[in-house]
Amino acid sequence: MSKNRNAPALPPLPGVAGQHVLITAGASGIGFAIAQELHAQGARVAICDVDRAALAHAADSLTGCLACHGDVTDAGAMDAVFGDLMQRFGQLDVLVNNAGIAGPTAQIEDISEEEWRACLDVCLTGQYMATRRAVPLLKAAGGGAIVNMSSAAGKHGYAYRTPYSAAKFGVIGLTQSLAKELGPHNIRVNAILPGFVEGPRMDGVIARKAEVAGLSVDAMRDEYLAAVSLRRMVSAQDVARTVCFLVSDAGANLSGQSLAVDGNVEYLT
Repeated sequence: MSKNRNAPALPPLPGVAGQHVLITAGASGIGFAIAQELHAQGARVAICDVDRAALAHAADSLTGCLACHGDVTDAGAMDAVFGDLMQRFGQLDVLVNNAGIAGPTAQIEDISEEEWRACLDVCLTGQYMATRRAVPLLKAAGGGAIVNMSSAAGKHGYAYRTPYSAAKFGVIGLTQSLAKELGPHNIRVNAILPGFVEGPRMDGVIARKAEVAGLSVDAMRDEYLAAVSLRRMVSAQDVARTVCFLVSDAGANLSGQSLAVDGNVEYLT
């Protein structure tokens, strides 16, 4: 369990209040935690997600939040999301590319082409789909920030999770390339690499990996924690607060960086 799960409210960070922010897959999990933290900092928040029920809950929870149904792999849906965003806010200052899926857990010869493509489409191509629409708006605003969600699997090989790891390594390349391309336009681009984030999604990952490895769920969980220097998982809030720092004035000179929020994952089992 994350040590600071019930951490006190984050003090105001300079430059966040009033920013116009879009978070993909922002209705639950890490994305919703990011939306909550930025909203609490005074940002104007828009989220898109494929889960209509979660979107409705998020919209009810965050006063003034723009909640749009949209799949990051669908060009028409993304056009609609950005159209709604500009109609409501008229400006974009921050894009958080958070959408991702776990993908299959299997030996490479047992992973179908459909499973492979689906994982890369959401985790990597989805970031391109949002970014290509966001960049003209960020340039028009005089600059801004993009935060791309990678993973500990974006710096360590991950047996039986090859599509996911390949996509998350790709996010690092995307981030570093965009930082160079967009820096002259005052647009900062960074990646966050969460480690083992406590919650239902991680529980499912551990259960599937335990099945493949022929271990109990408890034994597999112990193996995961043994790979972390701090011997604990992180929380979605830990990741969200790092996003807040990156898009604030306190992070004004951070670009092209890959920040691990993981308790120092030493390897992936």
